[in-house]
Amino acid sequence: MSDADSVETSLDPMSAKPLYIQLADIITSKISSGELAPDRPIPSENHLAEQYGVARLTARRAARELRERGLVVTVRGKGSFVAEQPGTEEEGPA
Repeated sequence: MSDADSVETSLDPMSAKPLYIQLADIITSKISSGELAPDRPIPSENHLAEQYGVARLTARRAARELRERGLVVTVRGKGSFVAEQPGTEEEGPA
C-alpha cells in the first residue's frame, strides 16, 4: 500500500466517531468504488488490525458493522466476503 493510500484511508483517533465505524466506512468506500468486488473476500480481522494500527477487537466490530449494513457476509471457517449489492447487475426490462 502506498503512502498516498494510507493518508486517504487513515483513522482519526481524536474524532468523536468510533474507530470501528471509521474503519467500516473506509471498507464501505472500497466496496462502493469496486476496489473490493462482490463475492470476493475482505481482508481478515488480523490484517485490518495490522494495516490500520487498531486492536483486533476494533477490526472485529468493524466487520460486524459491515454485516449489519448488509455489505458483507461471513462464512464460518472461510472469512467475510463482499455481499452482492442490489443494482450491481445489469437491469433488465421492467
